[in-house]
Amino acid sequence: VYTVFFLNITEVQEEFHRLNNEDEELTFIEKYHGDLNPSVQAYICAVEMKQAEYRFNPMSKLRIFKKTKNKLEELILKNPKNIDLRYVRLLLQEKTPELLGYKDNIQEDKLFLQKELSLNNISKDLELYIHKNTSI
Repeated sequence: VYTVFFLNITEVQEEFHRLNNEDEELTFIEKYHGDLNPSVQAYICAVEMKQAEYRFNPMSKLRIFKKTKNKLEELILKNPKNIDLRYVRLLLQEKTPELLGYKDNIQEDKLFLQKELSLNNISKDLELYIHKNTSI
């Protein structure tokens, strides 16, 4: 069972990092929306938040951002040691415009991920994504 989970999350991570456009992103959301695994939900949150970029109405953009941010924060409250959740939050906070004020956990998540990296608790594939996509 553990192996299946590991392969599944690795597949999700790879697919997430290959997304190139709105159609691929919507397919990703549809494919994984029923998966309740917090690690999978982390990547769904990131893709859902990105959907705000495709909206023209600023209020619509803000609604999508707030809804997804709250969903991600709730997942982290329930699963504070989940590496994928912390990676996705760091990724989003580092890339979110300053004006949205979503920068509060950057140092906390960097320290958490650096510790997990030093303990070799992160797969080599995810480690590469972390180094490539964040300031770690």
